Amino acid sequence: NLRIRSVLTLIVALCVSTSAAFAQQHSEQASQTETPESAAPETSPEHSETGASDQEPIPVDDIRVFVEVFHKIKKDYVEIVDDEALLESAMRGMLAGLDPHSAYLDEDHYQDLQEGTSGEFGGLGIEVGMEDGFVKVIAPIDDTPAQKAGVQAGDVIVRLDETPVKGISLSDAVKKMRGKPGTSIELTVVRDGVEKPLVITIVRDLIKVRSVRSNILEPGYGYLRVSQFQGPTGEELRKQLRELKQTEEIRGLILDLRNNPGGVLGAAVSVSDAFLESGKIVYTEGRIKDSQLDFTAKPPDLLGGKPLIVLINEGSASASEIVAGALQDRGRALIMGRQSFGKGSVQTILPMNNKSALKLTTARYFTPSGRSIQAEGITPDIVIDKLKVSARQTQGRAVKEANLSGHLKNPENGDDGAGKNETNEEDETPLAERDYELFEALNMLKGMHLLHARSSESP
Repeated sequence: NLRIRSVLTLIVALCVSTSAAFAQQHSEQASQTETPESAAPETSPEHSETGASDQEPIPVDDIRVFVEVFHKIKKDYVEIVDDEALLESAMRGMLAGLDPHSAYLDEDHYQDLQEGTSGEFGGLGIEVGMEDGFVKVIAPIDDTPAQKAGVQAGDVIVRLDETPVKGISLSDAVKKMRGKPGTSIELTVVRDGVEKPLVITIVRDLIKVRSVRSNILEPGYGYLRVSQFQGPTGEELRKQLRELKQTEEIRGLILDLRNNPGGVLGAAVSVSDAFLESGKIVYTEGRIKDSQLDFTAKPPDLLGGKPLIVLINEGSASASEIVAGALQDRGRALIMGRQSFGKGSVQTILPMNNKSALKLTTARYFTPSGRSIQAEGITPDIVIDKLKVSARQTQGRAVKEANLSGHLKNPENGDDGAGKNETNEEDETPLAERDYELFEALNMLKGMHLLHARSSESP
């Protein structure tokens, strides 16, 4: 009993001192950025917190029960448990019991998270979350071992090497997936539509995420791919958009956010702002004043109002949904693809005195029209089913006018056109076969450009 009272007194004193220290610390410094759960740390929208709510009475009776449980484990558990390990487990449990995105980050996991938002870290290259006790893949990151090995958004990981995932924490699962570059791990995954579990072997590597890529799909039609929202993503997107415009006149643009698991809130705001002249982008609401934020766009629209299509799918989450929701609500872009992931909460990283940190859900975010996408996601304006297109096999070559004996020649070029199919056929696989969703988006973008051009020419 004396031991229990001593521990109780210590915990109460620690609660009081920690609350005071917390208030002082966060009145002086902003918290750092975050990522939701990931093996290659993902990122979910975050913001800085600069204040603390009024202190509430300490629940002494509940703490007394906690201390009693602590004492019984120390006294009766089959093996000796270190005090520090017990208290850390208790803290992890407190955070894990709140929602899937809140967590206690020890020093190592906190460092991993910071590396993730910087764009370089070791691991497999997948963004993951916890669902029904299993690890679920939110999205594989572009050009990483996981993507190259065939891991897909929505896969449920049930075993890591010989270790069942059921019953272990997300942080422990992430820790097991990490390792030295060059070492391998075997993932057993369950995938919708596949009868038996799949066994995928992945060789770990140093993950360097290039968050923005760009190219010209066809003359006049640009493509920007954002794979993850990191700190410099907004500026990188602006840079690559300027380079595209220098290459040739851009008639329209496709912004690809498929399988983009999210990132820092500031990057999502910056990307949205690149295509908007003014008006609201996103706002957040939480219990404390500092979680109530409002972000608006500033000119110019770097695309000059030209047609814009945003591609999303079930792997588009968090910051991706902020961008898609903002551009959809403002009528600036046509959203194509499939229903997005539906993560509409904001996490704040709160550094602790022992070099650990809390990743705490502090707010919900809303699109300009007031929509919350939490557990709902963004509904595309045009839905594209998950299809794979392959070329139809035909016997022989189709007969055309140019193949008929004695046909008239084209007076403009003097060429009968015979044999063009053989000599001009592209070696590259057609876009429709490589990426059906992008193919459909490109066709739609061409139609939008034509409609826009003809509307401008109308008297």
